[in-house]
Amino acid sequence: MFAVIKAGGKQYRVAAEDVIRIDRQAGEPGEVIEFGEVLLVGGDNPQVGVPTVSGATVAGVVLNHERGDKVIAFKKRRRKNSRRKRGFRHEFSVIRITEILTDGKKPSKTPPEKPKRVAKPKAEGDAAPAEKKKAAKKPAKKAE
Repeated sequence: MFAVIKAGGKQYRVAAEDVIRIDRQAGEPGEVIEFGEVLLVGGDNPQVGVPTVSGATVAGVVLNHERGDKVIAFKKRRRKNSRRKRGFRHEFSVIRITEILTDGKKPSKTPPEKPKRVAKPKAEGDAAPAEKKKAAKKPAKKAE
């Protein structure tokens, strides 16, 4: 299932577990935010909004806030001893989409935890690399 959302005057096609970089949103890292302007919900039975799909929301977790590369605006008027130099860095929010909801459902307020890596159980005959001991090398004899 995917959705097309509108955020910051732009449209984004998102699916669950996608990471998107959009214009800065209010919210601290780790906070759940929801997008109410869903223009289309795709999947087995797509729904096209007029202009938005009623009862559809998309939830995401703010991962962090970033700033883009500096853009320099330099203006010079020749022979007038007039110069202006301005710099600008655009601010972005990195958001991981957690769920796409329809039928007026509300997103969960707590962000889902990432699945933790679980070590495979070892067979009884296998020894862990730390348990294996190598024979210490003896120093080479010096030629006299």
